[in-house]
Amino acid sequence: MKQVIQSAKSGKLSLREVPEPRVRAGHLLVETRASLISAGTERMVIDFAKKSLAAKAQARPDLVRKVIDKARRDGLVSTFKAVMARLDEPLPLGYSAAGRVVAVGSGLEGLYRVGQRVAMAGAGLANHAELNVVPRNLCAPIPDDVSDDEAAFGTCGAIALAGVRTAGAQLGDVVAVLGVGLIGQLAVQLLSLQGARVVAIDVNAQRLALAKALGAELVWSLGEPGLMEAVAALSGGLGCDAVVIAAATESSEPLALAAELARDRAKVVLVGKTGTEFDYAAYMKKELTLTVSRSYGPGRYDEEFESRGVKYPVGWVRWTETENLRECVRLMSPSLPRRLDVGALISHRFGFDRAEDAYRLVTEGGEPHLGVVLRYEGVAPSAAPSVAKVFPAPKPATGKCVLGVIGAGNFARTVLLPELARIPGVEMRTICTQRGASAEHGQQTFGFAQAVTDAEAVLNDPAINAVLVATRHGNHAEMTARCLAAGKSVLVEKPLALDRAQLAQVEDARAASAGFFTVGFNRRFAPMTVKACAHLARHAGPKVLMLRVNAGALPAESWINAVEEGGGRILGELCHFVDLARALAGAPILTVLADAARVTHGGCDDLSVSLTFADGSLATIVYTAQGDTAASKERFECFAGGTVVALDNFLSLSVTQGGKTKVEKALGQDKGHRAELEAFVKAVASGGPAPIHEAELLETGLATVAVLESLADGRRVSLRD
Repeated sequence: MKQVIQSAKSGKLSLREVPEPRVRAGHLLVETRASLISAGTERMVIDFAKKSLAAKAQARPDLVRKVIDKARRDGLVSTFKAVMARLDEPLPLGYSAAGRVVAVGSGLEGLYRVGQRVAMAGAGLANHAELNVVPRNLCAPIPDDVSDDEAAFGTCGAIALAGVRTAGAQLGDVVAVLGVGLIGQLAVQLLSLQGARVVAIDVNAQRLALAKALGAELVWSLGEPGLMEAVAALSGGLGCDAVVIAAATESSEPLALAAELARDRAKVVLVGKTGTEFDYAAYMKKELTLTVSRSYGPGRYDEEFESRGVKYPVGWVRWTETENLRECVRLMSPSLPRRLDVGALISHRFGFDRAEDAYRLVTEGGEPHLGVVLRYEGVAPSAAPSVAKVFPAPKPATGKCVLGVIGAGNFARTVLLPELARIPGVEMRTICTQRGASAEHGQQTFGFAQAVTDAEAVLNDPAINAVLVATRHGNHAEMTARCLAAGKSVLVEKPLALDRAQLAQVEDARAASAGFFTVGFNRRFAPMTVKACAHLARHAGPKVLMLRVNAGALPAESWINAVEEGGGRILGELCHFVDLARALAGAPILTVLADAARVTHGGCDDLSVSLTFADGSLATIVYTAQGDTAASKERFECFAGGTVVALDNFLSLSVTQGGKTKVEKALGQDKGHRAELEAFVKAVASGGPAPIHEAELLETGLATVAVLESLADGRRVSLRD
């Protein structure tokens, strides 16, 4: 792909061919359609890069001090090499752009989809490049009636809006905007939209005329006499309630002018970069508040917020940089009675292949300009790799099951371990948990020979031939692969993996291991499921399956919703029903198509999934958190060859055929946990095969991952590609 790159050493700018980026968790891969050259900010970056070393040092004395400190500590030679290496790094340009999503990273399913248009923000992220990878908190959806060119102003709009919010302007306040370049023009409009009376001040007559047309009540050419009198007349003699400085200059004159314009106890907000010397007496006598606005707003420069998607409590921080970006793009909609008109700010448009010409215009100032937009033809990223299937290798018979357990959370302690302790022939050898107290408690409760906190004690024990992996989801694949590499058979609680790469990791480990693996898909072992499968197997034709899951709401802060730790409910629980559909159909899954209801809180947990099978069968899984938990959680209806088989919450099984219905009721709910564990123990002791064919488990894992992929890009995903 192509990207605008500048050398930090020489200042040379060029359009280069660079490798395309890849999407990652919590991020979007976006095909750029338009990006904005912010003349003031980017010109400063370019001018700095073009300076000599001496001029750079004069411009940034703070960096010089760091270099001096390093020289004292590490010596001149080492420091010189470090500085030269830093200056040799390529510098990406751009921070305000718009485009189309081409890939959705894990954790954003249901929030964004492939094909959706988004505004993007962030230096080093929303670059002048054909493809960009941008985190969720630096993206915002674009309304259908807002063009890409307009949406590319989103970040600059957020900068202006953050300054306006910092000023705290209210309905009827008189607010001066010093400097009506790009950010100043946006600030003028935003202040006017919220009912402020705006005074626009600049030296450029054309920009002042534009500010007047876009909402300024009073415009004034800097240097012309009578400004204070005009502001006094407008404000009833009080002065300005706030002053927003959007100028870019080395001079401190804007701060001096602001003190003259401001009323008693007014706010002065620095949005542009100016000199920072001010008259103490002037500010003290009026008790003025001087604030530097934090770029796009709260969250800016916070690595946890920007890169890792951490949220701020809305009760404490209502308008983050994300919400400022979203609001600015929303305000651009022509459907609004009054809108943020950024189209009027576009002075030039260039094709992306002419980016160097666009920058010459901005840096050399050959003609007047304001908003310079780059337009892109687009580039498609390469496809993601797929996971191949393998068959299990032979496993030696041992005649016994010597068990090690890694992880013992609530489910393992309350369901799995009590059942395992009651199964004849299981030697409870070692339990490993992160905390010593919980390990010791597990040892005493379930009769393990030893308790440890280091998983290596399980992996390196040659006596242990079976391992239960019951940790949190994020390391299931890694731990399964390590157990297989140690030659042990593994029962890993669902899910097997969180993505294709992790599935491939397990597959590779299994191909070289004498042990087998299975996954905790207990529902296929439930007595009623076994009977349902037997009824359906009598019919050779295709089956139609409906699986309804009334899952109940999950707290948004649950670890299951954490991308790296839990992977969300789709991977963590929906996988159960993908596997159950696979068992009921009795045929390989071919394709996956999914759609989600709009996410209103927490993660994506209201969706429907359609599976097609190799024998022509079809399954629909409806999974929702919207229902009342007083209703049954799980109901499955299966149609095949004139027969209807229905399971209701593993409490009743009905079979309708020939005009008659037979109903079997259970004394208690049995979801198959004991039968699953007995099958695993038997397989370990007898040398296999695995209770569930391992190729089928990989297929189910891939199908579950494909649910996320389908939600992300809106297409049907084939498992055979």
